[in-house]
Amino acid sequence: MSPFIPIQHPCAAPAAPPPGFALWQLGFRPFYLLASVFSALSIGLWALQFSGWLGTPYLAGPMWHAHEMLFGFTLAVVVGFLFTAGRNWSGRPTPTGAALMALAALWVAGRVLVLTPYGWAAAVVNVAFPLAAAIGLAIPFIAARNKRNYFFVALLLLMALAVLGVHLAQLGVTQLPGWVGIQVALDVVLFIMAVMGGRVIPMFTNAIAGASATKRPWLEKAALGSTLALLLADVLQLHGAALVALAGLCAAAHLARWALWQPWKTWRTPLVWVLHVAYFWIPAHLALRGLGEMGLVSPSLAIHALTVGAIGGLIIGMMTRTALGHTGRRLTASRADVACYLLVLAAALVRVAVPLVAPAQIVHAVLGSAALWSAGFALYAVTYWPVLTRVRSDGKPG
Repeated sequence: MSPFIPIQHPCAAPAAPPPGFALWQLGFRPFYLLASVFSALSIGLWALQFSGWLGTPYLAGPMWHAHEMLFGFTLAVVVGFLFTAGRNWSGRPTPTGAALMALAALWVAGRVLVLTPYGWAAAVVNVAFPLAAAIGLAIPFIAARNKRNYFFVALLLLMALAVLGVHLAQLGVTQLPGWVGIQVALDVVLFIMAVMGGRVIPMFTNAIAGASATKRPWLEKAALGSTLALLLADVLQLHGAALVALAGLCAAAHLARWALWQPWKTWRTPLVWVLHVAYFWIPAHLALRGLGEMGLVSPSLAIHALTVGAIGGLIIGMMTRTALGHTGRRLTASRADVACYLLVLAAALVRVAVPLVAPAQIVHAVLGSAALWSAGFALYAVTYWPVLTRVRSDGKPG
């Protein structure tokens, strides 16, 4: 097998896809499209909040930004991916058609309601979405006795509890700060990425000639186990030296795991190297989190290493690869795909590295990173709109 995955010339005339509208045929289609459009537009919404054009929304400022990054953008992609992968794992159908349309409508309602004064309505809808997604995933898993993946249902339920905690705090029902729910959700997403990264990145890497990504069972347990321990520590509100030590151990385990996957052998293959670069942001996040707990750097740097670098990078990489694979197209990165990768990963580098070395430039770093992020996901939405809405190029269902 060639070590190269060729980059298509943008002017090459693609084969005409079969006619037909396919947006509701499988979970990745509507949720990838909705997430990319929302991600590109959310920066504008953020600016409208600060300018006062949105009046007095229920969620505002940093809490709105964090809530929508996690329970809006990220959760949409996670659900779309799990519905798509879940069908393959279980051999049973996941929500499609009217059921999928209803879930997408629920997600959209959640994005709208947090910008209104109707706090209880926003809370109910935003908690209902991960609960409904968990049910939609549990039905085929239980029917197929696919016990290996039951924990994904549990993680969606945990996301529902996290968003419930955020809203109960926002509504004044509990005294626990809403940021606890945000941190727990970040840890859940981190664990999902660690599991899926361990499943797919070595496999994709070994499809390249000369690559031999490997795993060590003890290291896999150390990486995933320490990630779960960090989640528990955040639930218990652990701080100080114990959290620093745990974050350091977790960072070392993930870095060693990543090194065994031979990332240096993937540079000619954009569909793979983007996943490696994105995964590297996980140990970077954990190291920065430890330094932040020690007061040596701003905790915001650790958060954005995870959200912009790891989450953004893995999402843009998987959204291109799975969209191509599940629509019957060649697993070949186009120039537009590579541009998406570079824009999103550059957004992470600007957001984290610039304030780290030049704290006085934080405003410029935030604005520059936001522009790069929006451009990357806007380009994805424009490029993949026809891919996600049309039937498979090979005529197969899905």
